[in-house]
Amino acid sequence: MNIALILSGGTGTRLQSDIPKQYIQIGNQPVISYCIKTLSAHEMVDGIHIVAEPEWQESIGNWLKEADPEGKLKGFSSPGKNRQLSILNGLKDIKSYAQKDDYLLIHDAARPMLSANQISACLSQVKGHDGLMPVLPMKDTVYMSKDGKQISGLLNRSEIYAGQAPEVFQLGSYYEANVRLLPDRILTINGSAEPAVLAGLDIIMIPGEESNFKITTKADLERFQNLVEESK
Repeated sequence: MNIALILSGGTGTRLQSDIPKQYIQIGNQPVISYCIKTLSAHEMVDGIHIVAEPEWQESIGNWLKEADPEGKLKGFSSPGKNRQLSILNGLKDIKSYAQKDDYLLIHDAARPMLSANQISACLSQVKGHDGLMPVLPMKDTVYMSKDGKQISGLLNRSEIYAGQAPEVFQLGSYYEANVRLLPDRILTINGSAEPAVLAGLDIIMIPGEESNFKITTKADLERFQNLVEESK
């Protein structure tokens, strides 16, 4: 079984909006609905689980009447103190109905441009591995600075990649990798794949998609809004 875990607990403070960015209405539907529709319609996705603040779960449930016509929603979990603890909360609840050898597909609600092709690539190519993540090669020269003021060193651009979502992990081994970081080290984790890498799991890379960007700033939101309007 393949379960999609959608992370929707962020507050979107950098956008300076009255509501979190993933709930802003674009094209007569909230941002979160776009990735839910794509995941719900995909034949390789068996279930959807969403991490969201309790006060938003009822609204999301109402949006799902249109966004999840296949009825794949399995449940909600509440966010944790940081992104990785939110994932762990979702993992604990998913373990109640999934098996340890099932796969977990982690996606951000603020990445509305998820494509069916990317989902297919992730779920088909992860077989035989502990996990997988889509990546993009670095286009610009990358430098290292220890103090944020001066260049400390050069990095080999050909060996540096930008990670994207959705990331896919085998449920059992990924859960154990996260539990090992409790109680304090998990608070320092920034990326979903970090616990898996620290645990020495077999994580492969596949090509990501430039269009699968994350809405972080106002400019990102305007970019997505323009794409939606152009597609009409």
